[in-house]
Amino acid sequence: MESKHVHEQIAAMRQSFFNEEVLNENFSQLEQLEGKDNPNFVEEVFTMYLRDSIAFLETIEEAMKTIPIDSIKVDSILHQLKGSSASVGANKVLKEVNKTRQVLGKGNLERTKASILELRKEYDSFKAKLEPYFQLKQANSMAQEK
Repeated sequence: MESKHVHEQIAAMRQSFFNEEVLNENFSQLEQLEGKDNPNFVEEVFTMYLRDSIAFLETIEEAMKTIPIDSIKVDSILHQLKGSSASVGANKVLKEVNKTRQVLGKGNLERTKASILELRKEYDSFKAKLEPYFQLKQANSMAQEK
């Protein structure tokens, strides 16, 4: 009975990510690649995404402290973050990356810094929502193995 409740909780969390547009259909496509041979595929992909994304954000934040700002470097890193976010279905993060790139392209330094802060907030929110989801899925998988 408890397993059914946990399964329903996982399904409700997952659905909320789509309802809130935190995730898009690319996440569903990743899930389709998961199978018996690789039951933790999606979690592994997200672990890599979160690790790489935080490194991108930290590099961007450091680059924004230099004078003059290397906007080509910042845009290049944002482009990498855009690709990573798109591939895992991190919809809101992707939208913030696109906004930040547009502002950066207009050359407004203060608006770019503000946009990067918004991007970081969206990333932190994304991480805070997804980590408990994967922890619950993992605990459920371990309980079913017993």
